[in-house]
Amino acid sequence: MSNDRISPKVLVAIVGTVLAWSSAFVVIRAVLPVFSPGELAFLRQLVAVPLLAVWMIGHKWVWPTVREWVLIAVFGLTWFSTYIVALNTAELTLDAGTASFIVNIGPLLIAVGAFVFLGEKLSRNLLAGALIALAGVGLIAWGTSSSDRVDLVGLLWALVATATYAIGVLTQKPALARLSSNQVTLLGAAIALIPLFWWAPEAFFHAQTAPIEALGGAIWLGAIPTALGFGLWGYALKRMPAGRLGVSTYVVPPLVILESALVLDEWPHPVALVGGVIALAGVWWSRRS
Repeated sequence: MSNDRISPKVLVAIVGTVLAWSSAFVVIRAVLPVFSPGELAFLRQLVAVPLLAVWMIGHKWVWPTVREWVLIAVFGLTWFSTYIVALNTAELTLDAGTASFIVNIGPLLIAVGAFVFLGEKLSRNLLAGALIALAGVGLIAWGTSSSDRVDLVGLLWALVATATYAIGVLTQKPALARLSSNQVTLLGAAIALIPLFWWAPEAFFHAQTAPIEALGGAIWLGAIPTALGFGLWGYALKRMPAGRLGVSTYVVPPLVILESALVLDEWPHPVALVGGVIALAGVWWSRRS
């Protein structure tokens, strides 16, 4: 498939990924008063791994090489465990919109990293579109910040999430050269669950007395943003360059703004709405041939 043309199936996968991932920021924010960041990450992966195994039904299993095992392990431990714990911790003090802005600096890192490490083309339109979209999400962050001063600790945790997100994509992409996206995603999620067992006792203890809404939120995070979202993401990533696909996630912050307003009553500043339009324009520009 040409790098400049996206098949309908890949486009559907991208749209599904964006919708699934945008919901994660809002649900995390809603559930954190009940579960700690580590507990929520464990419950999320505990739900996701069996569901990701369903994606393997009807697909051939290929035994990974040593190099592929290393890539999958780094992908899983950075994106599925470190990223999720860091994002959960960041959203203890940052609102969903601001957190989504900071995390969506990641596609810029992915585009540059794909150019340096994966030999992908860094086109002028891709770079210009990424910068335009970054300006847009910058306005979103300004308009949706819950206070006049962004919490420094929350900001640092969000930056950790951003870095591990980029590392996860850059190690997942080469693993997909020979292996199926379903297999790579499943193995990465299963490996990531191992260190998260550290929070298992507390998670099971609090789950016994947690409100049904909180349990439903944890299940949602495992089923939709993780099992469905990462499954669709892997499908798209195998079929297009990492840099171009990463820019698609700039659509996430505007969706988070809307969902936050409806679910959390975190209403956006008018500046945030302008930022959303600019972010969408940047995504459109990056897709130009």
